[in-house]
Amino acid sequence: MMDWTDRHCRVFHRLMTRRARLYTEMLTSGAIIHGDRARLLGFDASEHPVALQLGGSDPRDLATAAKIGEDFGYDEINLNVGCPSDRVKDGRFGACLMAEPALVAEGVHAMKRAVRIPVTVKCRLGIDDQDPEVALDALARSVVAAGTDALIVHARKAWLNGLSPKENRDIPPLDYDRVYRLKAAMPDLPVIINGGIADLAAAKAHLAHVDGVMLGRAAYHDPWRLLAADPELFGEPAPYNAMKDVFEAMVPYIEDQLAQGTRLHSMTRHFVGTFFGVPGARAFRRHLAENGVRPGAGVDVLRDAVALVDGRAVASIAA
Repeated sequence: MMDWTDRHCRVFHRLMTRRARLYTEMLTSGAIIHGDRARLLGFDASEHPVALQLGGSDPRDLATAAKIGEDFGYDEINLNVGCPSDRVKDGRFGACLMAEPALVAEGVHAMKRAVRIPVTVKCRLGIDDQDPEVALDALARSVVAAGTDALIVHARKAWLNGLSPKENRDIPPLDYDRVYRLKAAMPDLPVIINGGIADLAAAKAHLAHVDGVMLGRAAYHDPWRLLAADPELFGEPAPYNAMKDVFEAMVPYIEDQLAQGTRLHSMTRHFVGTFFGVPGARAFRRHLAENGVRPGAGVDVLRDAVALVDGRAVASIAA
């Protein structure tokens, strides 16, 4: 979710669910140590609970970055050992580390010593020619011994040689049963499943086998689904009953960000999937795209865009 789940996206998603845990886009340990920390790590207090996702392989740097994240107020540190991007392969972090479980464990151990908040790991079933039965167990055993608090498993292999990052999101077949077997073999390890989960009905089905479910692109492309997360998964009322109310609740944040110099499009770009398939959705997207980038664009652009959507859709909760 690099370049997607920035702070503006997370504030928007938090308005639709009080309970789901939000994750940042992956940030490298080097960027956090040497970069503009306020810009990279700053987040709104409303986002809690929110986890900082790190990329890196040097245990000392990971520990330093994790402590910086804890000091910024994050609720969890997550080490990404699953991203198949070319950038992460070249930098020796992400999915290529599936081949080095001992090094991943060193990083987890270093972070656990540096922070008091939970440290978790996100991985794949394996990479390239690895046997998922062997590779996933090896990674899991290593990070459990190092003290990880949970393992998030994207239920696909990553092919670093032969497939593009985009193809790695769809072409390798999903194997949810492999994740279920891991949980059965390691009942004391909290296991969260990820990959190809399109809706909350599917999420609920997975929860019969594992401890949690992570939604990525489904939550981003169809954010309205999150309005049903609290009622369906946590037995609690949704924060709002209508997407119109969600957007109105977003207005104070948008106005505050505009006053700080943030462009409207930097925020509204995360809204384009809100009414997918609903009459007026295309007009909604077009209005945001054409007017949100204009100098001085304000919240009226968002309100005008919402007004273009079928009123019954705007007023309805996620189905």
